[in-house]
Amino acid sequence: MEFLSPGRLWFLLIIPVVVAGYIFLQHRRAQYALRFTNIALLDRVAPRRPQWRRHLAVVLALLAALSCIVAFAQPKDQVKVPRERATIVVAIDVSLSMMATDIEPNRLEAAKKSAKNFINTLPSKFNVALVNFAGTASIIVPPTTDRATVLRSVDGLELAESTATGEGIFTSLQALTQVPPDPDHPNDPAPARIVLLSDGKRTVGRTAQEGAQAAKAKNTPVYTICFGTDSGFIEMDGIRQRVPPDRAELRSVAEISGGEAYTAESAGELEDVYKDIGSSVGYDEVDKEVTARFAGIAMIFTLAAAGACIALASRFP
Repeated sequence: MEFLSPGRLWFLLIIPVVVAGYIFLQHRRAQYALRFTNIALLDRVAPRRPQWRRHLAVVLALLAALSCIVAFAQPKDQVKVPRERATIVVAIDVSLSMMATDIEPNRLEAAKKSAKNFINTLPSKFNVALVNFAGTASIIVPPTTDRATVLRSVDGLELAESTATGEGIFTSLQALTQVPPDPDHPNDPAPARIVLLSDGKRTVGRTAQEGAQAAKAKNTPVYTICFGTDSGFIEMDGIRQRVPPDRAELRSVAEISGGEAYTAESAGELEDVYKDIGSSVGYDEVDKEVTARFAGIAMIFTLAAAGACIALASRFP
């Protein structure tokens, strides 16, 4: 721990001086009692009481003084604070395979629910953008702190044909160009992550790996969530078609871009994945004065010492 006014810590030398003085007075008090007191008579009139109560009050008072001195030196500590321009793009696959019911009620509805839970857990200062992709990709909501608009748009996602995973990544990068610039550093890109949910292999458009390379060049990791089970299927024109997830492709996207790859085979697992992602992006560790923390500790010790003194005094007439 560091201090803004470390010179004030010299006052800590008062503590051992007070302790030494207290020990000396206790020793002198005991010698005085032995010299001038009839011990046998004193024991009959006023039996000895445990001395630990008196010592406890002194110890608590010293701890309060110690905490006050530390607070006086203005301690600082590193704390995590949300980045002002941090942006997360949620890119959701809305291809027809998302109608599979191996995740209840179906993959798309499960993705919507978990995406909304994730968005609601983000700090209010985070920007959130929403992108969907099937045969093409679109920016549904540009980066904004308006959570209500994003949540309504998630509810409105609808299924479409084909899967353009690569285009979904390129469109997510395009959405990041719409983050308002930093007035002090207008050329600095916003710290950002892309969270991409998909269950199927690309069928049209640029490859997912091309999109991952572009994300890497922009220093924007892609966190992929591959969900669904190998037994998943959809029915098209009365014909059952298996739609197993393509975990390898999404894993390669995460590895190339510098993100993380997750798999989730149930809605509950999806929510856990979102929690992991939300805790890993958009924060800076900064020095912050924590004087109040030690002032509060000093207050607690002071009150405890006062209580001990009152309890000790109440035992005598």
